[in-house]
Amino acid sequence: MITWNNLDTVKAYEALKGAEKVNLAEVMSGENGAARVKNYSVPMAEGMAFNYAAKQVDDKVLKILADLAEEMQLTEKFAALYNGEVINTGEKRMVLHHMTRGQLGDAVVADGVDKRAFYVEQQNKIADLANKVHNGEITNAAGEKFTTVVQIGIGGSDLGPRAMYLALENWAKVNNTFKMEAKFISNVDPDDAAAVLAGIDVAHSLFVLVSKSGTTLETLTNESFVKDALKNAGLDASKHMIAVTSETSPLAKSDDYLAAFFMDDYIGGRFSSTSGVGGAVLSLAFGPDVFAQFLDGAAAEDKLAANKNVLENPALLDALIGVYERNVLGYQNTAVLPYSQALSRFPAHLQQLDMESNGKSVNRFGEPVNYVTGPVIFGEPGTNGQHSFYQLLHQGTDIVPLQFLGFKNSQMGTDVVIQGSTSQQKLCANVAAQIVAFACGKANDNRNKNFEGGRPSSIIIGDQLTPKSLGALLSHFENKVMHQGFVWNINSFDQEGVQLGKVLAQKVLAHDTDGALKVYSDLLNI
Repeated sequence: MITWNNLDTVKAYEALKGAEKVNLAEVMSGENGAARVKNYSVPMAEGMAFNYAAKQVDDKVLKILADLAEEMQLTEKFAALYNGEVINTGEKRMVLHHMTRGQLGDAVVADGVDKRAFYVEQQNKIADLANKVHNGEITNAAGEKFTTVVQIGIGGSDLGPRAMYLALENWAKVNNTFKMEAKFISNVDPDDAAAVLAGIDVAHSLFVLVSKSGTTLETLTNESFVKDALKNAGLDASKHMIAVTSETSPLAKSDDYLAAFFMDDYIGGRFSSTSGVGGAVLSLAFGPDVFAQFLDGAAAEDKLAANKNVLENPALLDALIGVYERNVLGYQNTAVLPYSQALSRFPAHLQQLDMESNGKSVNRFGEPVNYVTGPVIFGEPGTNGQHSFYQLLHQGTDIVPLQFLGFKNSQMGTDVVIQGSTSQQKLCANVAAQIVAFACGKANDNRNKNFEGGRPSSIIIGDQLTPKSLGALLSHFENKVMHQGFVWNINSFDQEGVQLGKVLAQKVLAHDTDGALKVYSDLLNI
């Protein structure tokens, strides 16, 4: 029997608050630090590892975190989720994004269909279309191949797929699986669509419109922008557009599209990269086989997230340490720092994933919680970030926990030796140095040059960023966010906080305003 309790009502939380704080600079120095780095590591899928040696935990804290996981029934709640219980209490829906890449538990039937079979069917239909586009069975009106795919969507219909595309673009080129260049239009700002359209040959472009409801204002506005461009070029827009939407949306059976692929209400936008939302653009860009590898990596990591042993469950352990940092140590932010240029937009995706999921102040039952929940997420790739905001991270008044991502090998394999080392070695040297510098610091009588240390970090280390390792990485963070939501007893799967602004924007456009809203509207010449 699962019980849903607030964090501040469980015994392990009280024990966690009373646990002796770890002196990170002390435990990470000398041979103690060397032993920690070797021992405080958990294997992940695809040969990766989650190393948490530079976090402010020790065996005593870890034992209490394991007790917290057991007391709050975290793996049981995950099992309830993937077995089809109604976990999204706000919208009274199941949460099934895991089923887009595999089936962890029982068959789940909803709307009269087996949901795993439904998701596989959509993936197969997308693969079939992608293959026909690539081999020239589906062409433009002149019988010429499409060379560019453009995704039109916003939020989860843009951030995740865009981040995944950029992560694999160079890998695909080196491994001869690059099929079509992908572009993305998301912002309702006309400069976004105009700039993309000005940089492509629309006659050889296939557009993917992504909107679950078929009513998303920004997306439909940009669709009209694209249709005008196609019309002005003398092209039939219906021969250049496909839709990813729900079966009940107005886009589902429209003659305006070459094809329509379906998602459902059981997959939130920020969790949809492994559904048709990411599947269409990634399969067209790199081929269905690459997308399948991406799904395999995510499925392998999902299995680890179900492990009851906290020290063998990297996503759960990461989540619990994050809760300790947020609720006991009082840290308000988390920086995600990939030492891989390919992951340049991955922090932006995780920002939505985490902050839209766990930016809540009421529990699953609509009652205010008396503790803090989700942190602010931000980040940029290293080493660029080092020359931007690391000053505050090293010497600022706030301690910001850090999540590094690093790979032993580059994607493209092209490198040069300068001053005795390659660029990849320099990159890896920087991330290793930063972890120790943040943890241990360096004393100096000149206070301006003093580094106090004690600044916690973890690192996920992999051999190379590939489709499978990217899928595993995505799954890790999705499951981390999910487990943290369970700990905080909030609903991580709705997003009511994005609605109010949309409603007021519609009032502005209808000129139905008064007070401050009318004055701001007038100032902006609406």
